[in-house]
Amino acid sequence: MPPEAALPAGLLASLFGLLFGSFLNVCIYRWPRDLSVVRPRSRCPECERQIAAYDNIPLLSYVVLRGRCRQCGTRISWRYPAVEVLTAAAFFYFVWRAGGFTPVALKWCVFASILIALIFTDLETLLLPDEFTIGGLCAGLAISWFVPPPDSIFGMPFIDALIGAAVPSVALWAVGWLFEKLRHKEGLGFGDVKMIAMIGSFLGLRGALLSIALGAVVGAVVGLIWILATRKDAATYPLPFGMFLGIAALIAAAQGQQIMNWYGGVVGF
Repeated sequence: MPPEAALPAGLLASLFGLLFGSFLNVCIYRWPRDLSVVRPRSRCPECERQIAAYDNIPLLSYVVLRGRCRQCGTRISWRYPAVEVLTAAAFFYFVWRAGGFTPVALKWCVFASILIALIFTDLETLLLPDEFTIGGLCAGLAISWFVPPPDSIFGMPFIDALIGAAVPSVALWAVGWLFEKLRHKEGLGFGDVKMIAMIGSFLGLRGALLSIALGAVVGAVVGLIWILATRKDAATYPLPFGMFLGIAALIAAAQGQQIMNWYGGVVGF
């Protein structure tokens, strides 16, 4: 299907993305606090008044309310519209790129949703809930039976996904273990290890390694700028590596093959 023919499907997907982004916001707030995402209904965290259905319309309600609670006037976090818009944009892109609502598009929409949730959860709480990491790992392995990881190495989709999950996560765990032994402090949380396993189950081995490399570069650059701008102590300030890893994995899902082709051309592979 040519890109222009897939445009209506992409626009429809973006509406689903807004709705799903609204649900992700609930998960981002509640799962790190060990709360149910089913009950109770959404409430203002400040005044604890129930949010009416007409004030819970994705993006539109935030604009109408001018980013404040109708009852107490407390400012609503920018994270809510950001998650909804990013999820809508991701759904649009992957459905448009796949030429419609295909199994491939569904896979990448699921992957993008998990990553967006992990990015904001790590940014807010420095936590990476198992519901996203381990749940996402199980989803990635299951989906590999129907939609294989890109750039297959072994020619067996489930094995490609399994190796993609196992090898980078073990390597990352080993680096964290060695850092802790040498520096006598934790340098990498186990949540990051589970997150890269989830990423590898969707992207395969090369995609997971690309995500680690991109995440390290983005984290180093952005982290240094942030530390200098806020005058934090670089030795003790905990950077949310899961956030950078999630951003890198989104880039790898969207343009990973092009990046690897470009890199291969540069180094002569």
